[in-house]
Amino acid sequence: MSENMKMEVLLGEENTKMMAEKFPIIYPTPVDTDMEKKIQNRLLNGFENWNRGFEAWKEWGDVLYTDASIYNVHAVKLTLANYQMAMMGTLKRNKILMGDFMNMLIVDDWTAIHYKIATENPATGEFYPGSVMEFVKFADLGEELGARVVEGWAGTRGDDYAGLSMIQAPACKEAQDKVTEEVLNTVIPDTDDLVAKYPVKFPTTIKNEMGLKIRDYILAEFDAYNKGYEAYAECVKANAAEGFKRYAGLTEQSADEYLADIKADMEAKDTRRVFFDSMIISGNCAAIHYRTVVTDKATDERVAADVMEHIHFTNDGDSVKATTRWTS
Repeated sequence: MSENMKMEVLLGEENTKMMAEKFPIIYPTPVDTDMEKKIQNRLLNGFENWNRGFEAWKEWGDVLYTDASIYNVHAVKLTLANYQMAMMGTLKRNKILMGDFMNMLIVDDWTAIHYKIATENPATGEFYPGSVMEFVKFADLGEELGARVVEGWAGTRGDDYAGLSMIQAPACKEAQDKVTEEVLNTVIPDTDDLVAKYPVKFPTTIKNEMGLKIRDYILAEFDAYNKGYEAYAECVKANAAEGFKRYAGLTEQSADEYLADIKADMEAKDTRRVFFDSMIISGNCAAIHYRTVVTDKATDERVAADVMEHIHFTNDGDSVKATTRWTS
């Protein structure tokens, strides 16, 4: 490990403050516990080292990961070595710069981040904007090793799925296939208890009353979606704050525009939301990663899919209203 890298690891809270000024969090949420502060420091330094190029990012991996760490890149489960191989190819083909964090939710040993990126067009040298969502589970491995990644999920399935699958280790493919079968074979319980009906595979602490309101809204909306467009539209309209905005990539939508997209999708596909991988709630924000079963109405093809979202809320008496939504 280089001397510069050692200094960044040792600087602790002062280093976190410096990195937070360089990579600001646009919508900050509480970071309370010692473990949460360790994770925050790791995330901020990870951005700094990514922007220095592949070799710096790989060296930072000696601090952030262990040989047993797993990363799911666009729904493809990879070992650390495979993940580094994929990133080497990406960073040698394209210059990708990480920018501000939109959201950084850290609860217990989990984080959900949504951040801006800029990717260079190799032909023109121009940069075009984008954003990425990630969910990451950490473990505290003691004073010497500190907080390390156990497993991460970066984005949902994309056009690079087939290419990434070609470098996948057999054990990762087996584990991924097991998750796919679990999603496809999920039977949604016939119950009014929505907490039991739509379980969270990796639950985290809900710290206050607003957090419980946010959870209840998310579960009610989940259930309304499975009842069809009319029920879902009614739920969204009733619980959208004035000026509500939804973002899909760089596209900004009003509540009506968002629902028009949902209606078109429902007309083409039968989609069932089945369970959550993660529901991380902090301050006025929730980050959710959930699984769906999608059937194409034209072909009857049935596939397992996943969705990542960040949603901001405002208090509204005994409930909450959604103000802004980002979907990946």
